[in-house]
Formats: sequence, C-alpha cells, structure tokens
Amino acid sequence: MNLSTQFFTLLSMIGMGTLFGAMFDTYQRFLNRPKRKQWIVFFNDLLFWVIQALAIFYTLFLVNNGELRFYIFLALICGFAAYQSLFKGIYLKLLEFVIKSIIAISLFIKKTFHLLIYKPIVGLIQLLIMIIIAIGRGLFSLVKFISKVLLFIVKIILVPLQKILFIFWKLLPKSIKKYVEKLYNRTAGIFKRIRNYITKFINRWKKPKE
Repeated sequence: MNLSTQFFTLLSMIGMGTLFGAMFDTYQRFLNRPKRKQWIVFFNDLLFWVIQALAIFYTLFLVNNGELRFYIFLALICGFAAYQSLFKGIYLKLLEFVIKSIIAISLFIKKTFHLLIYKPIVGLIQLLIMIIIAIGRGLFSLVKFISKVLLFIVKIILVPLQKILFIFWKLLPKSIKKYVEKLYNRTAGIFKRIRNYITKFINRWKKPKE
C-alpha cells in the first residue's frame, strides 16, 4: 500500500466515522427507543450495526481493496469524535428542520388534496344522488297522479256504460238472455274444471316429495 492510498484510506475512514455519527443520531431520532418493545429495539439495533459495518468495509474495499490497518480504527474514532464536537449540534438542527419541513409539506398536500379533489368529488356524488332521488320521487308522483286520473276517467266511462248495458240487457229478448246465461255458465264451468285439474296435478306432484 503506497502513501497516497494510505492517505485516501485515512480521509475516507474519518469521513465514515463522521457519517456514522450522523446516521447514529438519525437512527436514534426515528427509533423513539422508550416507546418501543425490547425485541423491536434489539432487532433494529442489530440491523443498524450490520448495515454500518457493511458500509464501512465496502468503502474500505473501494479505497484499498479491504486491507485492515490499526490506524483505520483510529481514523473512524477521530471522525466520530469530530462529528460529536463540531457537527452534531448543526446536524441535529438541520435534521429537525428537514423533518418539520417534510411534515409541513405533507400536511399541505393532504389539505390541498382534501379541499381540491376529495371534497368536490364527494360533493358531486352527493349532488348526483340527490338528483336521482328527486327524479325518482318526481316520476313516482307523476305515475301516481296519472294512475289517479286514468282511474277517474275509467270510472266516468264505466258508470254510464254500466247503466247503458243494464238497460240494453233488460231490452233483450228472454231467449237471447237465456242463451247468454247458458254460454256464461258453460264458460265458467270449463274454467272451473281447468282450475280443479291444475289444483289436483299440483297436489299430486307435491305428495311424493313430502
């Protein structure tokens, strides 16, 4: 390993130590450790440390093909200490600002969506439902009114027609009256026999199933 490689390795490990400090504070900020269950905290801690170790060794592999030296650990500690003393306060303020900004933007988008898209769509659907209900009620009232009018017209027509037929029936000769009565009785008897036959057929069809 030549001198330039060692120098770049030293700088990269200091940078990784600083980055580790920032990632650790970010992790602590979002973990909310006191409100989490112990097994969740343990799993998250294990995952965090594995990811950080992989990131450090990957960076080391890119810089010097993964060769470990004692000064590498010292560089990591120096980078972490530099972050704690120089950059931690600034980073935490910046982190809080970014989090609050994202929350504010999310709330703004949510309110905008609610006011410009959700409410108009809901209002339009409600209006359509009200129009459909109003049209249905109007049609029902119209049909009801028309049926009453038609019934009234039928009554007006049937009452005099009934009287005319009654008078006409009285004026008919007795022979025609008897013929009409016989024809009526025969027709009624035929329909009665058909009804009795259908009733018997239905009763026979039901008995085996019972």
